[in-house]
Order: sequence, then C-alpha cells, then structure tokens
Amino acid sequence: MKEMETSKAHQKGAFTLVELLVVIAIIAILAGMLLPALSRAKEAGKRISCVNSMHQLGIASMLYVDDNDRFYPPRSTTNRWPTLLQDYYGNLKILLCASDGPNPPLTQTNSVDLPDRSPRSYIINGWNDYFKDNPDPKVWDRYTKGDPSLVMSEKIIAEPSQTIVFGEKDNGSKHYYMDYESYDDLRQLDQSRHSTGQKDINGNGGGGSNYAFADGSSRFLKFGKALSPINLWAVMPNERNIGL
Repeated sequence: MKEMETSKAHQKGAFTLVELLVVIAIIAILAGMLLPALSRAKEAGKRISCVNSMHQLGIASMLYVDDNDRFYPPRSTTNRWPTLLQDYYGNLKILLCASDGPNPPLTQTNSVDLPDRSPRSYIINGWNDYFKDNPDPKVWDRYTKGDPSLVMSEKIIAEPSQTIVFGEKDNGSKHYYMDYESYDDLRQLDQSRHSTGQKDINGNGGGGSNYAFADGSSRFLKFGKALSPINLWAVMPNERNIGL
C-alpha cells in the first residue's frame, strides 16, 4: 500500500509528454522572437565599429590636408590614398569594416605599396566634378590619366559638413576613387552595407551605410541619401543639385 502511494506521488510530480511539447513550443517561440533582436544588436555593434574606423580615416585625411598646403591626396594610379594616409591612421585593419563578413573585400593586389594592396572596405572622393568643370579640356584628360600634380584644395569645399570624403565601397570593387559621373562608378558603392531589409540584384536595398565628411564628422545615411536630393559627393553647385 505504501509503495502504491509513493508511485502515485511520483506520477503527480512528473511532466506529461503534452506538457513537455508545450514547453518546447514556448521556448521555440521565444527564441524566434529574440534571435532577430540579437541579430540587429550585433549588426548595430558592427556598424558602430565601422563608423569609428571611417572616422579615423576622415581624421587622417584632415591631418594630411594640414601637412600638404590644404590639398587632399591626388587621384593617382600608384602610391594611392591608403599609402599616402597610412602615417596618420597607422594600423591597416582600419581599412576593413566589421560588417564585411568572411570574404575580404577586393583591391588591386598587384600594387607595389602594401597599404594599396591590402583588403579595403572604403573608397575616397575623387573630386572629379571639380576637375571636369575646368574650362581647359587638357586638365580633365590629365586627371583621368592619374596625373598626381592635380590635387583638390580644401578651400573649394563650400559645405564641408555636407560633402563626403569617404564612403563604403562594394566588396567586389577594386576602385580606390569614387567618380560618380557614370552608372558603373555608382555601382562601386555599397549604399546598404548595414542593411535590415532585402537587397536587390546589385546588393543594394534597405538600410544604409557610413560616410566620413570634410568637416571631420562621420555618420550613417540611409540608402540613396548620399546622392539625392543633394549629391553629397560633389563640390560644384551644378553637380550637387542634380537630384538623382
């Protein structure tokens, strides 16, 4: 009799199969609700790390300008900006964004200089609208051929807080300079690296990317806002207000 009472007590304290299934279902639902939030928090951390790296590059460019008579690095075919700015930003890891994933972004691996051939997530403003606006056609020809004597003066930038110096490039692009006058050049950008939405066939879509500005600030812009309603890559008024 005593043994039967003990057995009944054990049965009352145990979970039934249905109860276990209910508990498992509740845990699965809670996990499904929490995982997206954790994923967003993780990406937010990467975005902050990325904008910090870009901010350091922006400061490096300002220090370079201070040491070079108020001129930005030239759009050259050798000894490009990663090499020219290295004395100011130091560690080559700054050239990488934390959101890049397992595959490193491409660059020109045949470059002589180590910084130039190091994996790189960022692209610098080529200031092409300024040189294209020059009345002498020879200047534009020299510029497109990478003449290092053609340099962009800081004094030309009328709105430094609204003019981009650095943006995030597409991982498959080897470009160093952002020359936005053609569709191909626009595709060198990743305007939604820190994305929470679906991307289109070109990898663009929801979310946005980080940018460093000529006044030394760095901030996140939603997809497309770097080009419209004001083209923040341009310095000439007729190019800034094209409303792409």
